[in-house]
Amino acid sequence: MERMDLFPQTARVEGDGHLWVGGCDTVSLAGQFGTPLYLFDEATLRTNCQTYTAALAEAYPAVGEVAYAGKAWLSLAWLDILAEEGLGLDVVSGGELYLAQQAGFPPDRVHFHGNNKSAEELASALDWGLGRIVVDNHHELELLDALAARRGAQANVWLRLSPDIDVHTHAYRKTGLLDSKFGFPLATGDAAWALRHALASPHLTPLGLHTHLGSLVYEVEPFVQAVRAILDFAATMADQHAFALRELSPGGGWGVPYNEDDPVAPIKHWVRAVSLAVTEGCAQRGLPLPSLILEPGRSIVAPAGLALYTVGSRKLVPGVRTYVSVDGGMADNIRPALYGSRYTALVANKADAEPAEVVTVAGKYCESGDVLIKDIALPPTTPGDLLVIPMAGAYNLPLASNYNLATRPAVILVREGSAHLIQRRETFGDLMRREVRLAADHPAESDSTEETCVP
Repeated sequence: MERMDLFPQTARVEGDGHLWVGGCDTVSLAGQFGTPLYLFDEATLRTNCQTYTAALAEAYPAVGEVAYAGKAWLSLAWLDILAEEGLGLDVVSGGELYLAQQAGFPPDRVHFHGNNKSAEELASALDWGLGRIVVDNHHELELLDALAARRGAQANVWLRLSPDIDVHTHAYRKTGLLDSKFGFPLATGDAAWALRHALASPHLTPLGLHTHLGSLVYEVEPFVQAVRAILDFAATMADQHAFALRELSPGGGWGVPYNEDDPVAPIKHWVRAVSLAVTEGCAQRGLPLPSLILEPGRSIVAPAGLALYTVGSRKLVPGVRTYVSVDGGMADNIRPALYGSRYTALVANKADAEPAEVVTVAGKYCESGDVLIKDIALPPTTPGDLLVIPMAGAYNLPLASNYNLATRPAVILVREGSAHLIQRRETFGDLMRREVRLAADHPAESDSTEETCVP
């Protein structure tokens, strides 16, 4: 795989040696919006959505839906695009739910995931008329049942199952094992108990079953195994409790290549494998085909996103390493420190220059582990050059923090030669808005900030 293969579909190197994306010069964009800067290519976003929906329509003979996993990255502008492309949406928190509400996203196309949803979050979902609530554990099932009963409402639910299937990915990204905080284990009988409870409740409608094995997975076989496990459970519950499996979701987690050495992961390959597993599995067990809901996140947004940084200091350790530091790092992309993730990069203002040295790209934050890329071949850099990292659209921004009181970067959307600011850069003033001085310093504020501690 070539390095440019990892960039958005509209990326090209112009005669001046600059990297252009979406008809825009990235060097000019950095000058206009500042760095660190995150850029999303709208054409790549829409193409990936359409690739998923077309592949599912072609491979699956019954009703199918593609629901984007919002935890990979969300914004109001992106939600508008998702709605236009006809995708559903997965949310995992009250904040994501609120953003979807503010965007006017169709509530019937929203699924609410999470292993410890609060009563307030569940109540908000019920009051909004959310399409599906994915119940994760006994406590949540009983809480949702009570909340729905109090409202005289009917909650459409999926049960999240834990099939105890391993996948080849980082341990922190594995979610389908028996030893996991997520889901009702099949092996312990918890899943059967939960389904019986849901079927018996007049306020819960168990429409379907869900699982999620993990993230950044490149092999289809674990997904096939998961589908078989879900269908075995559904067939047993159909025989014992007349359960009708109307909807099935094997989750998401399909991988993307982050650097030249990673495997290519065609979207159609995964969609076809999962669709075939459901089709054949239902035929073998005498089950009617359910609606099939796929929940990709990373594989839609990661290829569309770029992170742009300005090069600063340089440190040569003879015979050991050369460090090139940039004006971002683990505050906007903690994935290398958290998961050992490895990226590639280009020097955007020298995109046609040949690599001439091996350097380590370091961030600016006060941690030795703040390294974005270790040992990458780049052309010689000088302060002020623009470093651009592809495959930066997923999880970088959602995991971003104010570490060292950093301000989170601006985000732009590029399309057909124009750039649109969709998330403004945080300011120091934004950081101060959460701060409350002690009343002794500001007596006038004592009425609103002072609380009495009662033993």
